[in-house]
Order: sequence, then C-alpha cells, then structure tokens
Amino acid sequence: MNLLEEIAKVKEEVPEMEKSVRVISDKEDRKVVVIPEILFKGKRAVPWDTVKEYLRKYVGNCYKIETTEDMVYIGSDLPDEYTGSRYTYSLKGANAKAKANAAQGIPELLQTATGKYFRENSGDKHLRDAAYGWYRYDAYFALPVCNEKGETERYNMYHASMLIRHAKDGKYYLYDILDIKKETSNPFQSEDLTWKKPIS
Repeated sequence: MNLLEEIAKVKEEVPEMEKSVRVISDKEDRKVVVIPEILFKGKRAVPWDTVKEYLRKYVGNCYKIETTEDMVYIGSDLPDEYTGSRYTYSLKGANAKAKANAAQGIPELLQTATGKYFRENSGDKHLRDAAYGWYRYDAYFALPVCNEKGETERYNMYHASMLIRHAKDGKYYLYDILDIKKETSNPFQSEDLTWKKPIS
C-alpha cells in the first residue's frame, strides 16, 4: 500500500480528517504539517485580501513551540504583515500560493517549529515591533497537487522560516512566514511516513 492509499484509508475510517490539517513525521523524523486542500488560489494572483480575513481568526490566540516551550502569540499585526510585507509582494507563482495556503496551518506550524535563531533588530520600526529582537524557527508543510479531476496525486513539501518578534511586553509574537522554499526530495513518495494525532 503506497502513502496516498494509506492516507485515503485513514480518511475513510475517520471522515472528519478529510479537511483537517494534520501532522506527520517523515523518514528523517521531521514534523511536516499537511494542509489537505488549496483553499486560496487564483488564475492570475493570490487573493491576499481573503487570506488576510482568514488570518484574523487567529488573533489573540497563543501556541506553544514543542521543542523550546516558547509561547507565541498572534497579534493584530499578523494579518497585515503576512499578506502585505515586501517578502509577500516578491512572491510569484507556486511560492505565493504556498504562503497563502500555509495560513491554514499556522497553529501546527508554530507547534512543530524547530531551531531558534536570534537576530537583533534594526531601524525605528523594528524597535517598536521587537524591542528585544527577532527569532527564526524552521518549519515544514506540504500541499496537495491535484489532477484535472481534482484528485490528489501527490504532495509537495516546503521549508519555511517562522519570524517571531520579541516585543516590549516580553512576549513572543508571530510576525511573518518567510523563506518559503520547495524541498527537492518529496517525503510523500516514501512509505515509511506515519500519521500523527493532532497536536492538542
């Protein structure tokens, strides 16, 4: 049984999983956030205003990064920064669509993030946003690739950097997701992946 058949079997046994974001481990034991559908798409451009509205549902929430136990909050600035940053405007094609759809898995991306890389802030704006500097964490997510009938043929995996600001109030806030890059090796072609239960 290949992985796609395995996924289909699990979805058949647990129907509510059909549209649920899930977390799996690949053969290198990296946590990968599986986003089950392309919610945000456009023939010419990504509908960033729709993505911004979607992101507002997270504002006020807090998620714990498992590996560091850091608590990361979602502030009211995230929807605007995520959809309107210079980085976002620079994205084209598949990477733009990947960032837009990664919005569906923000809680899981934070919870499964690894690494913690510090960088001091620069500029007046950054002093306001991140009085104590910035942190980047690594995260991985996967998006489905569908055929003309809308059936999932495979998944493409992406690496991303979760940019966290350390604010004046001492809390960590998700500021943006950057450096989105498609992984050349596709873990979904391997049969040794295992489904994980949702992170509580």
